Amino acid sequence: MEQLLELHLPNILGAEKEAIKKAVTIAEKLGFARDRIEDLKTALAEACINAIEHGNKFDQNKKVRVTLAANNKSLEVIVHDEGEGIDPKKIPTKRVRDDGLPCRRGYGVFLMSNLMNEFYFEKNPGKGNNVKMLMHLNG
Repeated sequence: MEQLLELHLPNILGAEKEAIKKAVTIAEKLGFARDRIEDLKTALAEACINAIEHGNKFDQNKKVRVTLAANNKSLEVIVHDEGEGIDPKKIPTKRVRDDGLPCRRGYGVFLMSNLMNEFYFEKNPGKGNNVKMLMHLNG
């Protein structure tokens, strides 16, 4: 089964819920386990919220595009924003600050990269940014 769905979301918090609903429907049809679907929901929510906040900087004149591409082996998710975005090298990788307290930022990328089988960030100056994630059906 090959399936491709593209959604254009308004750049407001909460809009990610529509993409999550569609992704869950596709993942259920593919036969993903419930815990993997929960991982997918979390990763997709993080990617959309990051696109709204960091990519598009809450500019309501911009959109977030979510592409869901499914086949019988995997589900690919691409979240595209229209902003300048952030430098991926500046994303915090430490979970704990030097004073022992937890870091407050950077968990979204940590979650996406650990919940999905594959995770890529592409910065395209003047053309927006893409977060690409892939979840394999088996594995």
